[in-house]
Amino acid sequence: MGERKILEVMQGKTVNPPPIWIMRQAGRYLPEYRATRANAKNFLDFCYTPELAVEATLQPIRRYGFDAAILFSDILVIPDALDRDVEFVQGEGPRMRPLAGDEIEKLDPSGVLDHLAPVFETVRRLRGELPEETTLLGFCGAPWTVATYMIAGHGTPDQAPSRLMMYREPERLDRLVDVLAEASAQYLIAQVDAGADAVKIFDSWSGVLDEVAFERYSVAPVRKMIATIKRERPGTPVIAFPKGAGYQYRGYREKTGADMIALDWTVPLDVAAQMQKEGPVQGNLDPLRVVAGREAIREGVDRILDALSGGPFVFNLGHGITPQADPDDMAFLVDHVRGKA
Repeated sequence: MGERKILEVMQGKTVNPPPIWIMRQAGRYLPEYRATRANAKNFLDFCYTPELAVEATLQPIRRYGFDAAILFSDILVIPDALDRDVEFVQGEGPRMRPLAGDEIEKLDPSGVLDHLAPVFETVRRLRGELPEETTLLGFCGAPWTVATYMIAGHGTPDQAPSRLMMYREPERLDRLVDVLAEASAQYLIAQVDAGADAVKIFDSWSGVLDEVAFERYSVAPVRKMIATIKRERPGTPVIAFPKGAGYQYRGYREKTGADMIALDWTVPLDVAAQMQKEGPVQGNLDPLRVVAGREAIREGVDRILDALSGGPFVFNLGHGITPQADPDDMAFLVDHVRGKA
């Protein structure tokens, strides 16, 4: 088997130049992605059609030779599998029926893995088509983040509907998060069984929680998920991304059991370097530097490499690449990280 550098980093090794992949690397900034997307009747059809999902996943690997491919899918396939009528509205984003508190007890997770069988077929095909040295990442949304979309029925700036349920009906929110934690852990285990080398848990809305709620709804369910994964599939590496966690990034690795922590772009590099002493980190270039152009890219990349390349580190953005990014500037970023530009 070829050398999979990201797995080496996740084992605590320092690799230079650091391996690189980019969140949302298969996305609308690529013309080939837009052409493939046009072949699907809607976004969920895109995610559930293995031929299209495989092609989208492979496109940035062909173009840039990233060290990891991440399964092309979406965090909201779990609520879709829970029969919440998820749809993606052009120009508006995801929409579903808002979940009322008294509906939570009726959620039936027993059919989730059967519903998501096309995703596992995509993973199987990817492992057969990717270069041997390319790490294949599976992923899911963290329970809190997925719950926020289910409760509101869409994304909101501050997730007020979910936070209000947290204060008014905490037992019901606990139940929802528990259902999502168990279903999501089994979903990740099935991705590993299909061929994923490692998995990532995206907690995109952890940053709206105060310290008490962060422990209860961001840390605890992710800890439960990782414990289940490690128990049922020992040795599986897990990346966790509590976006916007701020000061609460400190100690998150120890509390959750994650092997590598992904950092958003607001995390100071001296803090990142301290966290790196405890284990691998990933990140954390501001995605808008890629939109701003090559000087902004060069400056940001150099600062990050100066701070973090001396320890176990995977280069990435601090969130997903935006549709406005120029693919040629992304090529420059990759070359600069690898010392070629």
